[in-house]
Amino acid sequence: MELTHLRVENLRLIRQAELDLTPGWNLFLGANGAGKTSLLEAAFLLSHGRSFRTAAREALVRHGGSGYAVFGELLRAGVIKERVGVARTGNRLEARLNGDVVAAAELMRHTAVLCFEPGSHDLISGASEERRRFLDWGVFHVEHDFLGHWRRYQRALKQRNALLRMSSGHGELDVWDTELAMAAEPLTDMRQRYVARLRPLVADLLADFLPELGEPRLRFSVGYDDQRPLQAVLAERRGRDVARGHTTAGPHRADWSLAFGDSTEREHLSRGQEKLCAFACVMGQAKLYTEGAGEWPILCFDDLASEVDRAHLGRVLAAVPTEGVQVLATATEESAVFRDLGSTLTRFHVEQGGFTRLL
Repeated sequence: MELTHLRVENLRLIRQAELDLTPGWNLFLGANGAGKTSLLEAAFLLSHGRSFRTAAREALVRHGGSGYAVFGELLRAGVIKERVGVARTGNRLEARLNGDVVAAAELMRHTAVLCFEPGSHDLISGASEERRRFLDWGVFHVEHDFLGHWRRYQRALKQRNALLRMSSGHGELDVWDTELAMAAEPLTDMRQRYVARLRPLVADLLADFLPELGEPRLRFSVGYDDQRPLQAVLAERRGRDVARGHTTAGPHRADWSLAFGDSTEREHLSRGQEKLCAFACVMGQAKLYTEGAGEWPILCFDDLASEVDRAHLGRVLAAVPTEGVQVLATATEESAVFRDLGSTLTRFHVEQGGFTRLL
């Protein structure tokens, strides 16, 4: 998958930018605050409908603007050309595919972008919501029925939580306990299948990145005691759920974690080790996407050289294929490891939200 052309309007520092991208590495060089990361956000928006930096929609809009727009020309499988775009005005997000207005999920099924950036360590040590979002993006791209089951579960969860806050009678809650449990089963099965396929890919990368920690293990918790039916767990916890006003067990509480043979708790990892773990997860997910789609997703690396220490940077770059993958990367200056990429590297200078290709 390749973004051959990208146009960005009113996104953070970028008033308007239009540039042709190349296969291989596209390296954006400039001072901090020049607008480099905003370009990566633009590509990410086409695949996720949100930024990797903030959930606040208004923070993405350039000061004084009423909304933003991102449009791209996409080359899939080396031959299929598509036009993709997202535009937000106020609370309204419009997605377009080949000129037609489509559901955001339809656009995101066509566009795959993964990102490693300064906040990626939160994937390892941050809140569980970030890990569920990471997991579900991957499941969405390999299990075509996932979105329907996820939406069914979310509707049931919302209804049950509303009844819990109203302290409704047992009869009404019984109905929604049954619906929630039925919706949870396929959702959990899909996640478990995905983790089973992701596990060896991440483990292989971590064995190379962090061999000193021992055997890596990716563990998955479904969000409740999976040795018992969820409906029974919900019935048992009903009193607690009524007191708290929300459902305390189910796939919405699912989580995953990494452990190592010689370091069993993720809290024992240094910040640098967390970042290497996060990079392994991102690259493992990229490889798994490739197995199903037959092409690599677009990879975004924000300030990679400063986020990974010199001792490990060579190993990290070696994990990225030399052919068949497009990379959008940022840096304040070009280090020797980037120069070693040779003819596969295209450079852009970034200043005050403007982009100039360097010869």
